Amino acid sequence: MSSKTMFQQALTRFFDAAKHLNVDPKILEKWEFPLETTHARLTIRMDDGSLKSFRAWRSRNDDTRGPTKGGIRFHPSVTADEVEALAFLMTVKCAVVNLPFGGGKGGVQIDPLGLSKTELERLSRRYVQIFFNVIGPNRDIPAPDVNTNAMIMAWMSNEYDSIVGEVTPAVITGKPISLGGSLGRDDATARGGYYLLEYLAKDLGFTPGARVAIQGFGNAGSHIAQLLESAGHKVVAVSDSKGAIGGPTGIDIGQLSLAKERNGSVTSLAGAHGTSKIAADELVSVDCDLLVLAAMEDMVHAGNAANVKAPIILELANSPITPEADEILKNRGVVVFPDILANAGGVTVSYFEWVQNRQGYYWPIEDIHARLKTKMEEEGAAIWASAKEKNITLRSAAYVHALSRLVDAIY
Repeated sequence: MSSKTMFQQALTRFFDAAKHLNVDPKILEKWEFPLETTHARLTIRMDDGSLKSFRAWRSRNDDTRGPTKGGIRFHPSVTADEVEALAFLMTVKCAVVNLPFGGGKGGVQIDPLGLSKTELERLSRRYVQIFFNVIGPNRDIPAPDVNTNAMIMAWMSNEYDSIVGEVTPAVITGKPISLGGSLGRDDATARGGYYLLEYLAKDLGFTPGARVAIQGFGNAGSHIAQLLESAGHKVVAVSDSKGAIGGPTGIDIGQLSLAKERNGSVTSLAGAHGTSKIAADELVSVDCDLLVLAAMEDMVHAGNAANVKAPIILELANSPITPEADEILKNRGVVVFPDILANAGGVTVSYFEWVQNRQGYYWPIEDIHARLKTKMEEEGAAIWASAKEKNITLRSAAYVHALSRLVDAIY
């Protein structure tokens, strides 16, 4: 694992990209720490009558290009560094796809699986009560992230409405459709990555029938599996937090989704339909044409990067590859589509939701998909061309692409 913190890793990549532009070093200093980070204690009443407190954060990295935007995650390993790093990456990501946002991020240090539905609702509403002065439709706009979903966003949005005394749908994105959510938000992260792959397929040599391994079978991982299967590709290995399975002739994604829904893990399909269990840490070394990283941070590192057999990696998770692993993969000629481009479909459709909320007019799914496809293809093409021209990785090219827009906004 990297000795640097997650925030330090992101800054290192950012400052390396600056070497390819004529940027005043004093300008870069503004990104060395966030605009503001609020650390709070959330205390809620549990179902048994007891009180419990949990650590929580909301970080706003930079608002040069617009209000800050970013998800809220509920996870036991959430830390201030992680939240600040992800807020910074959101600043870069929004600049990569040219959205009028800066980056924000929130988190609560908790395992939500240990809460009842009513406790989860109390926690969600308490988050808004505590961070009410931080968020706002023109200041900081939360969204779902790890272990949060449309229902949690609905509770949070409703709590904000109660506090301000008026319905304010644009304060939060990722809401249920019935409460002002956008069509196409459910699979946006995966679909954006899929559009990117398909657009550059010829350059990549990525043809129908390609073998795919997917680490993480949550929202992004399950949707990219469905999209790739529908396009004629074969998913040959999948993992989740409880284990992994392989199927050399291709795993039926419909059967896999059903098995996970019923039993809580992809491993419950093992032994059926030509599948078998494999070690979870072997997923990244499966022999395949595309490796999709859709789990957590630092999953490919100096200790396993040399074992990666896939010539193409798509980062749907945030920061799944450490800088040390990046160097190893670059030297081996592996093409990595970085998170700040590959998973930008999620924030792009969140932006569409915010726009629709503000104008009170909602677009059909065909418009959502068309706008997302255009956005991913335009920015993907620019970054691909920049990488070739400068002889740098796609990650470096994406950071250069973002930094040029951020610097222009400052000047």
